[in-house]
Amino acid sequence: MSEQAGAFCPPFPRNWRHRHLLDLESLSAEDVTILLDTAERLSEEFRATGRKLALLSGQMIANLFFENSTRTRNSFSLAAKRLGADTIEFSASGSSVSKGETFIDTAKTIEAMGVDAVVTRHATPGTSHLLARHLDCAVLNAGDGPHEHPTQGLLDILTIRQHRGTIAGLTVALVGDIAHSRTARSNIWGLKKLGAHVIACGPATLVSRQWEKLGIEVAYNLDEILPRCDVLNLLRIQFERQSTRPFPSVREYALLYAMNAERMRKSKSDILIMAPGPINRGVEITPEVADGPHSVILQQVSNGIAVRMAALWLLLGGPGSGGNVAGGRD
Repeated sequence: MSEQAGAFCPPFPRNWRHRHLLDLESLSAEDVTILLDTAERLSEEFRATGRKLALLSGQMIANLFFENSTRTRNSFSLAAKRLGADTIEFSASGSSVSKGETFIDTAKTIEAMGVDAVVTRHATPGTSHLLARHLDCAVLNAGDGPHEHPTQGLLDILTIRQHRGTIAGLTVALVGDIAHSRTARSNIWGLKKLGAHVIACGPATLVSRQWEKLGIEVAYNLDEILPRCDVLNLLRIQFERQSTRPFPSVREYALLYAMNAERMRKSKSDILIMAPGPINRGVEITPEVADGPHSVILQQVSNGIAVRMAALWLLLGGPGSGGNVAGGRD
């Protein structure tokens, strides 16, 4: 890495006061915007130089994953490395957890190795909040069961903003397994804070009317809402989180909710097609739509690295942090 690349240091947002990134529900619209703007800035600098930015040189990030992950884990690792940080990779399989050690004890052991931040994924809702109460380092939630996945929500919103310039006034439909989706919850909170109209659409077994309490619209007929939508975010059916089959067959689900060429013709000419991945071709989306001109699925992946770079730097790179979390943050 050249000396010139290491010299880059953007101004730190003076209004950022958070020690952890656990959800989007507790953030303000200003907080979300700071994260998005910072992601854009860091991404532009990395693309311009093609070299590590060295903003977190000498710091250690632990990826503490108790659920299987490929995309999110690799994205956080790449984000840390592009900022010049080192990483520790941990998975529950074969670890002390499988031998009876508690979740908190495992996290404290990892922290004692000198880490500055822990990125955690767990099947139980609220685990990242639990860690934040027991650890002194920064905690980033990479998904806690069906609760939230804040960086996924941010990367989705960043992708929309890059294409539309603003979020305010847009109609964004989240289609599919809303009941079990942490991605849906983070999108709802983030999009609403920035002024979007959000629709949750899917089978009644997966989209309860209770979602209306969050100030969003609930719909059960995709064809009826399509002409109003600026963005469709197609969520994977999470069979692994379901104790019973929520609809008669995958074929029936695809017939009613899959985005295909026929439905594209009913949509706005500039509609954005998104999917958090992994995508199930022929279930939530057909190949011609997934690979078509309206799809921004691969851009979402690229933006995931940028958003995670922003989150890590905002939590660890503040003035007075001394390489750790700045004092006085929440």
